[in-house]
Amino acid sequence: MKIIICSSISAAEEVLTIQKRLQEMGYKVEIPEGIKNEFIRGRTEVSSSEKAADKIKYDLVRGYYEKIKNNDAVLVVNPEKRGIKGYIGANTLIEMAFAHVLNKKLYVLYPLPDMQYSAEILATQPIILNGELENIK
Repeated sequence: MKIIICSSISAAEEVLTIQKRLQEMGYKVEIPEGIKNEFIRGRTEVSSSEKAADKIKYDLVRGYYEKIKNNDAVLVVNPEKRGIKGYIGANTLIEMAFAHVLNKKLYVLYPLPDMQYSAEILATQPIILNGELENIK
């Protein structure tokens, strides 16, 4: 099975660890461009307009949609961020919507957060793994 990971760049270290574990389990794994690209990964303290410019320059939104199409499943890695357990940011929600529309299996590593857009997250019908990668099927 080919799995693509979606996550905030701030979770880069955990994503890299999970990528390795999944590969050891026999999966082919794709990770976000922002984690692979050290220039983007290092730009965490930039303005929204600078982040948008990076996303446009590297065509990150459209590019990830194309990659999601070519994978069997999507895994959202959603650790705590900004004091919110299971945080799912706007970009990750967009990617979850892509997975839903493309009828891909959609897994979320940790329980879903209570956020302003929780209804939209729930509407993508993810399978919650409760931290257990072994539950991916």
